[in-house]
Amino acid sequence: METINLGKTGKTTTRLGFGCSSLMGVMGRKESIAMLEVAFDGGVRHFDVAPMYGFGQAESCVGEFLGRHRADVTVTTKYGIPPAKHQGLIGLARSVVRPIVKALPGLKQGLSKLAGNVTQPAEKASFTAAQAKESLERSLAELRTDRIDVWLLHEVTADDLQDEGLLRLLEDSVAAGTIGTFGVGSEREKLGALLTAHPGYCGVVQFEWSVMEAPVPAMNCFRIHHRALTENFRSLHMGFIEDKARAAQWSEGVGADLADREVLASLMLKAALVENPESVILFSSKSEAHTRHNVQVASDGSLETPARRLYSLVQAEIAAKDGRIAQING
Repeated sequence: METINLGKTGKTTTRLGFGCSSLMGVMGRKESIAMLEVAFDGGVRHFDVAPMYGFGQAESCVGEFLGRHRADVTVTTKYGIPPAKHQGLIGLARSVVRPIVKALPGLKQGLSKLAGNVTQPAEKASFTAAQAKESLERSLAELRTDRIDVWLLHEVTADDLQDEGLLRLLEDSVAAGTIGTFGVGSEREKLGALLTAHPGYCGVVQFEWSVMEAPVPAMNCFRIHHRALTENFRSLHMGFIEDKARAAQWSEGVGADLADREVLASLMLKAALVENPESVILFSSKSEAHTRHNVQVASDGSLETPARRLYSLVQAEIAAKDGRIAQING
């Protein structure tokens, strides 16, 4: 598995990281920890979690996993979106959803939404030093560690950063060794304002990237990317299913059958890795088989050329559409 220096932490980790947003949802604790172990056994060494994940229980789950592997892995967690506010209902929601989803997988989306309505997160953080300190201490306790390698301000905007004491807290925590480095995890379109107005917070930036996105301009930041697949994969795959001529043409250009779900997903994940060579790329999964497959994709050098070809075709199509729109508007 390819490795990379993790920003300014002084640590090395794998370029493929495991996103823990799916832990402790339709999976119980035993299954969630087993999923982490599958990723670890495959060679993944970076794990990304947040207080809100898994109805507020994912950090604790990762903490149990770290108890066996802390010296061998790096971990990101976040501050900004608190855990679910109705903690007493979490167990009930999970116990209702999980057995039904196992019996009727097609109901997963609707039932998960229902459970999520019961356990909505509390209000977004105010991004003050005092509140951040409390969140950091809770995360350290949940993760059963004395150091968080990367600590991100979760879904922060430039307007949120009004407390100058917050930056001092972050810098002091790095000096004390409580965190290795810090940064922001936000939507792509919000990063420009953050980088312009508050560059001191942006040593690490985490945001979405898929083959649908333009190349990332040069940054003086360490980058972590997520959402290489999700809805972008579904829309692209559906497009190939509906337009067989396009699927055949693109498949010939790429040298792979893009109408095949597994092939397309593999090339989209590989594209994220090869087009962002100095970044960590996260994936999430509730399937042990998918996790093992993604690990294989990361290590398969034969996929690099078709992944680059796929990215070029997608970008050319987007540019052509943008040109047509500009002509119409002109």
